[in-house]
Amino acid sequence: MPAAEATARPTAEPASKPRPVVPLLIALLCVVWGSTWWAIRLSLEDQPPLSSAALRFLIAGAAMAALAPRLRRAEAAPAPPTWLWLVAGATNFTGCYGLLYLAETVVPSGIAAVLWAIFPLLMAASAVLVLGERLRRLQLGGFLLSFSGIVIVFAGDLGGLPQGDIGPALLVLGSAVSSAIGTTLVKKYGGGTSSVLLNRNGMLFGAALLTIAAFVAERPLAMGCSWRGMLATLYLALFGTALTFGVYFWLLRTVAASRLALITYVTPVVAILLGAAVGDGTMDGAAWLGALLVTAGIVLVVRRPRA
Repeated sequence: MPAAEATARPTAEPASKPRPVVPLLIALLCVVWGSTWWAIRLSLEDQPPLSSAALRFLIAGAAMAALAPRLRRAEAAPAPPTWLWLVAGATNFTGCYGLLYLAETVVPSGIAAVLWAIFPLLMAASAVLVLGERLRRLQLGGFLLSFSGIVIVFAGDLGGLPQGDIGPALLVLGSAVSSAIGTTLVKKYGGGTSSVLLNRNGMLFGAALLTIAAFVAERPLAMGCSWRGMLATLYLALFGTALTFGVYFWLLRTVAASRLALITYVTPVVAILLGAAVGDGTMDGAAWLGALLVTAGIVLVVRRPRA
């Protein structure tokens, strides 16, 4: 989920001569972010959802705090306004991941990834409504195609959920909406500011809010500590957040944005295939068809016109 965890995007520099390592790093991001959906399901086997999310971002926030001084030297940008990283922490981390972890206590990883794939569509819509960009006909067709895919997914069995129990699936959509709100504000008011500080501060603030919510609604001190759950949480914190952020940050400064768009529509496919391989829920015909339409729609929305 790149846009949820890398909330500020520095202006990409003109693409330099292609480097052999770039395709490997893009593939790494696709695989790691695609696998985080199942890793969340593993961590939730013995951890309460809010407590698990809080633990993930406490660890990731500590790692980001350690990396921030070095990353800041390469960035050379002013600190973001306090209100902006507070909003980013509340929306991109607390709202987004709080809802997502609650949903994934029930929703299988593949279905969750397909539903959350509306995020780039929401961002394209906000670009038109808030950021003043224009919507091309091809993008409009992509919106309609992806929306039809979401409808078809909801018409199926949603990975084996009880009949008519669509509440958890709607939480996934709410997670994407929360992230889109925060990311839109960051894009509008955070241009030219430090993405390193924005993500570090927002992540730590989000972790604090999740911790408070966990103590109010759950018993975090009594949660289970199986090796599977703890390994999954460490993987999510160190690889699914800290490492991928560092890689994504470097790619944004050195690689054309059009190449990074591949991550947006490859990640859900990786999550679906991994979920099916490990038997996490069921993928009926409606789920596969909906996933195909959603992915195709994202391709049309994200695709940039040729100069």
